[in-house]
Amino acid sequence: MTAPTRPRPASVRGLFWAFSWLALQGFGGVLAVVQRELVDKRQWLTPEEFVEDWAVAQIMPGANVVNLSLIIGDRYFGWRGALAALAGMLAFPLAVVLALTVALAGVADQSMVQGALRGMGAVSAGLIAGTGFKLIAALRTNVMGVAACAVFSFATFIAIAMLRIPLIAVLLGLGVPATLWAYVCLVKQAKESSP
Repeated sequence: MTAPTRPRPASVRGLFWAFSWLALQGFGGVLAVVQRELVDKRQWLTPEEFVEDWAVAQIMPGANVVNLSLIIGDRYFGWRGALAALAGMLAFPLAVVLALTVALAGVADQSMVQGALRGMGAVSAGLIAGTGFKLIAALRTNVMGVAACAVFSFATFIAIAMLRIPLIAVLLGLGVPATLWAYVCLVKQAKESSP
């Protein structure tokens, strides 16, 4: 009996349209949209895979979701998939941003427009926080263990949100020890599973 195949993009064109649709939904913060589309709806990634891929996308230079689109596109269709996912991620949002720039050029100074933009920022922050809480369950299977994940997550929050330490310093100060701890845990797990 063969294991059921996982859902995957049907073609490079399908990948382009999936990321186009994803990009058009993400105003101000796309983490919640990306997680819902790729994990819950399309099931191209498990929650654990999403957390791991998102972590890699965050430490790469550039926009997180653009990096994630490249990772996923490459995984399914190689460089053609990476380019298709990237094009889907950028083409329509670029057109929308250019159109909004032209449309709002004369009214951007008005308090009502500025208030609306501030409100959207608050909603985006809520979406990101909600998605973060939703993905906490995926850490149960993390090789480092729940306690270590909690410690590193809390320390990262304190460093960035409260102490305002620059991101590069946090990546070096907490990312390097977390990576080393994960490596130690993987080696230990490999030794325990070998006969």
